[in-house]
Amino acid sequence: MTSIDDLSKVTLDEGVLRITISTAANGTSLDDEGMVQGALALEQFGNDVGSILLVGEGGNFCAGGNVRAFASAPDRGEYVGEVARVFHVFVRALDAASAPVVAGVHGWAAGAGMSLVCLADIAIGGTSTKLRPAYPSIGFTPDGGMSWTLPRIVGAARAREILLNDSVLGGDEAVRLGILTRLVGDDEVQEEAARLARSLAHGPTSSYAGIKELLRSSRTNTLAEQLDAEGASIAIAANSPTGREGVDAFVEKRRPDFVAAKQA
Repeated sequence: MTSIDDLSKVTLDEGVLRITISTAANGTSLDDEGMVQGALALEQFGNDVGSILLVGEGGNFCAGGNVRAFASAPDRGEYVGEVARVFHVFVRALDAASAPVVAGVHGWAAGAGMSLVCLADIAIGGTSTKLRPAYPSIGFTPDGGMSWTLPRIVGAARAREILLNDSVLGGDEAVRLGILTRLVGDDEVQEEAARLARSLAHGPTSSYAGIKELLRSSRTNTLAEQLDAEGASIAIAANSPTGREGVDAFVEKRRPDFVAAKQA
């Protein structure tokens, strides 16, 4: 089993799994090694993770794939297909994660970077943050799940317009559409995203896991099926250490200690 110390793109501290998704080299493009290490860490250390923090190196969150590498590949289709395969292993692991996913989105989030923003549970942007699908600009189609996530965030018609026009979205519009959660000062993005990730990691993590499982099941459930799932889930939560601590703290008019409850 790999040690977390062996992974250069991933750290695990105070329950926060921090994954570096882009490299400062090559125009802050998607970091293939970050994708491989991130997927491995989610698989091996998922039980120790209270939240997941996605960050980029350099001036941008992620400016998309390494287009220069695409251009120099002997077989572009084979090369890009393999990049997408590696990326999608990470996307599947991220989507299946029970812990909340926080993205600190500074600068540009384009192409694969925007796909990752759409996957985050909470995305903190800056006043200068910009998002762009970017795929049509090089004659490509989306990857990273953007054709699935974006319509569910902004609606089918708006998603078509954004993707086909290769729209550039400023921070304010991205918040209004629900792609970004909120904006802070550009120099505060990383700090605020990290603060939020730590807060979530010290919160009712089993409750978060149950919420995310319900949201996943709602993708295909009927209302009746979802009501059944909610009834079963809340009953389990009520008997869990987290649920007992939350209720007891409320009745006793004190602050709940979910970390101690989880360790009990």
